[in-house]
Amino acid sequence: MDDLKGKRILVTGSSTGIGAAITKAYAGYGAAVAIHYNQSKEPAEALLKEITAAGGTAILIGGDVSSSAETTRIVDEAAAGLGGLDVLVNNAGALVQRMPLDEITDDFYDRVMDLNVRSVVVASQAAARHMRQAGGGSIINTSSIAARNGGGPGALLYAGAKAFVLNATRNLAKELAGANIRVNGVSPGVIATPFHERYSTPEILEAMRKTIPQGVIGTPEDCIGAYVFFASKKMSGYITGQVLEVNGGQFMA
Repeated sequence: MDDLKGKRILVTGSSTGIGAAITKAYAGYGAAVAIHYNQSKEPAEALLKEITAAGGTAILIGGDVSSSAETTRIVDEAAAGLGGLDVLVNNAGALVQRMPLDEITDDFYDRVMDLNVRSVVVASQAAARHMRQAGGGSIINTSSIAARNGGGPGALLYAGAKAFVLNATRNLAKELAGANIRVNGVSPGVIATPFHERYSTPEILEAMRKTIPQGVIGTPEDCIGAYVFFASKKMSGYITGQVLEVNGGQFMA
């Protein structure tokens, strides 16, 4: 994995959960990383201190990726602070809240789609400009098992948004291949993160666990390998337009 050394990587939504785990892993392989946060500033600052204390290179960027202007600024600031951009991980996203069909409003629709869909489109657009200047790069999108199975109770919009991310990954892979930019995705299953602490009851989590052949709920560390694989040209240079399922066998294509 020596080809990640010196790579310049932005992970959106990297203050906690999967984003924090993969950012720490990238730094451990010698990449220079941009840690992005919106509301979770303290965990982001703690991650920055941990990486730099271990001899890694990291910068911190705050901002709301549900805003197009903010998203563009975040990507541009990361590229400026890192001296360019080789890898973008579109990881920021959230269910926002569980909402049954009859209670969905225009405002709620916009909040979910802006956070989970608009952010991916705008960040990819901004990152592609920098990657073209660098001669290529890798974009890695975080989808979800909800894109495949429809999600749990009240997750209609979130599941639909993640299905968009899954299919947009394929479209962008075709569009950006000529610029030597690979676009792939990772689709986590049920992972023990603040996401489920916020949105899932113990009963919901136990029901989900019973549908996993391996019988356990995953951890953020279980997802690291997939993101490192797609960031490494040595490991995945001839792979684009693919979405890797990381879910203990809960979904099998």
